[in-house]
Amino acid sequence: MITITALINIWNNVWPYAIAVILFLILIIIHEFGHFIAAKLLGVKVNEFAVGFGPKLFSKQLGETKYAVNLIPLGGYCAMEGEDEGSSDSRAFCNKSAWRRFLIVVMGAVFNLILGLIIIAIILAPSDRFTSTTIAEFHKNSVSEQSGLMVDDEIVKVDGRRIYTTYDLSYAFTNVDDGKIDITVLRNGDKKEIKDVKFKTSKAEGISYLEVDFYVYGIEKNVGSYIVQTGKTALSYGVVIWRSLIDLLTGKYGISAMSGPVGVTAAIGTAAKQSLMNILPIMALITINLGIFNLLPVPALDGGRLLFILIEMIFRKPVPQKYESIVHAVGFALLIGFMLIITAKDIWSLIK
Repeated sequence: MITITALINIWNNVWPYAIAVILFLILIIIHEFGHFIAAKLLGVKVNEFAVGFGPKLFSKQLGETKYAVNLIPLGGYCAMEGEDEGSSDSRAFCNKSAWRRFLIVVMGAVFNLILGLIIIAIILAPSDRFTSTTIAEFHKNSVSEQSGLMVDDEIVKVDGRRIYTTYDLSYAFTNVDDGKIDITVLRNGDKKEIKDVKFKTSKAEGISYLEVDFYVYGIEKNVGSYIVQTGKTALSYGVVIWRSLIDLLTGKYGISAMSGPVGVTAAIGTAAKQSLMNILPIMALITINLGIFNLLPVPALDGGRLLFILIEMIFRKPVPQKYESIVHAVGFALLIGFMLIITAKDIWSLIK
């Protein structure tokens, strides 16, 4: 017989990961709701709006749209009339003008990006002060100070990449093997590039980190600074995600640095055990990542569909449906294969 203590122990181990699954569902629902509300507003018939995949747990028909909850909580969909095939219905997706279809497809990613902005605003709300990128003080025997940095220097670029917040600095100071970087600062109103600024380095899980040996000034919190810092932080998240993608493609980071649903769920679960507030930055990063990734011109993603619509808008003629379907099918197969590889890597990392 299972005792109360055993049940409590099971629950304590399960609830953080249950929260992770719920968070994934929220992000997917927000994404699909972006498609859904745009379709409704632009006169497209939505046949079904579903949460999850697989067998239906329950469903309800409200007007022309069926709303369903399915067994496997790993996704969702907004099924529009004529979305992937021809239809004689005047309200079908395929029969609407290109600009309407473009807006419907893009709104899923837009809703994810808006959600990321809202979450960041929630994260920053309790803060008494914000952090700047202007150096206020150096540690004793600071290596970077000896390399040419000075108090009151505002860091604006690292290795040619724009710096908006300390979040950008954290990423820029990652995986620098020789401990040297070029930093552009704003000093007395003039930009000055300082070559080969040195830092001490440390290493964790195969990735090297520069040890920051200075403190930065705080920024007084008011309505204006709160809005500015929310926007800057959201921009930083997006820039870091974009740079991470470029660094992966150029080989700066290997596949070991990537995580799929299993790895991300484990990270969320670990954060949840410490504090539920720790989940918010991860959730903001994931939803912004989802928004940006879905806009990439990759077959089977929203960005791939947008590319075909743009081609139609430019040449005034749609790409034949059969060719577009083939491209999306191949892209989907490749994405699934890639996700299986990442998932296997995540599982191996957890059990080894």
